[in-house]
Amino acid sequence: MNQYGKNLILGSFSVGVKILAIETSCDDTGIAILEASNNGDFNVLSNIVSSQIEIHKKYGGVYPMMAKREHQNNLVPVLISALKQAKLLSLFNSAELQRVKASGSKIEKQNQNFKTIEKILEREMELYKKIIPFLKKYKKPNVDLIAVTNGPGLEPCLWVGVNFAKALSYFWNIPIVPVNHIESHILVNTLENNIKFPAIALVVSGGHTQLVLMKGIGKYKILGETRDDAAGECLDKCAKLLRLGYPGGPIISKLAAEATDAGLLFYRSPASVKLPRPMIGTKDYDFSFSGLKTAVLYADRKVKLKNAKYKKEMASEVQQAVIDVLIKKTTKAIRDFDVKSLILGGGVSANQELRKQFQNKLEKESPDTNFFVPKLDLSTDNALMTAITGFYHKKNKKDWKNIKAESNLRISSIK
Repeated sequence: MNQYGKNLILGSFSVGVKILAIETSCDDTGIAILEASNNGDFNVLSNIVSSQIEIHKKYGGVYPMMAKREHQNNLVPVLISALKQAKLLSLFNSAELQRVKASGSKIEKQNQNFKTIEKILEREMELYKKIIPFLKKYKKPNVDLIAVTNGPGLEPCLWVGVNFAKALSYFWNIPIVPVNHIESHILVNTLENNIKFPAIALVVSGGHTQLVLMKGIGKYKILGETRDDAAGECLDKCAKLLRLGYPGGPIISKLAAEATDAGLLFYRSPASVKLPRPMIGTKDYDFSFSGLKTAVLYADRKVKLKNAKYKKEMASEVQQAVIDVLIKKTTKAIRDFDVKSLILGGGVSANQELRKQFQNKLEKESPDTNFFVPKLDLSTDNALMTAITGFYHKKNKKDWKNIKAESNLRISSIK
């Protein structure tokens, strides 16, 4: 039984491909190694994430160039941890090193390889300084494919992961498959589930809020998306306006839960406000959350006593405003397209109240609709979701020279 609860019986699992995945789309450095059978059974060998939350917390948000620097520092140590956990980390022994040293042609070839890697990582020299000692010390792992997130995301961060993947691909002669980050948030749900199509996927995170119609894996149509702030971005900004800290989503969720536990929702003070639900009544599937942020700003200015009770009430109202809009738009899409499944993905899908209210809504109005949501540690950015998506698109593997970062990559571009 692996850490994600999928029971794999030895002897019945035939490995079709072993994938090393890299994720650096924002401020989490992730590397995972996944075994996949030809019929789509998965065995998770490792899934390591190095978070930068503590670094960015004091600034109240993610600074791309600072995140890029941290990815450069973290990628090699995280790779070593992932390979070690997967039992794929092997040192060159002394005899092997002596044979290289005794052969002038091998040394010359190795030096040429290192020059090529230096060229690949010319914009990430700190990473270059770390990867060369690693490649000298450790053997090529038993991996068939490298999957790397190439978009959407913060461009400086994406390029670090992409160039790292290109360097490994070149040196180890392993093909790469580029992976769409939004699709990864959706397909991570297939780790332990068989999704029935057609399906509606709601991807809701700090950078994205999208409703996607899925007719199958790789067959997508974006029905609607945010016209301004993403839901997670709105929660972060509202938390900053209310002086709650960063990241805002988990803090708002915690305070909202405390408000419910304390019964504050049933007895509100005169200072309590009712926030708007932007675009909740429109006939389309688009979202807008910038108006909610503005409403919080003006409402907060009117309140003089900003005590703990007030903060819990405001957190609860902000969270419920976001949930109301997400559920209304999503259930409309479920009805309009008569789908068999609803899939949630993205960092905001970790919100327990969002999960609970979606579950309750479906049980009352669409009991035949299957509901899939990732485990909490797979809701936020990780490389396991990259590996899973890489498996489904393994036929799209490319030469390392043909991979590039695309910060505005759209899921609709996937065929």
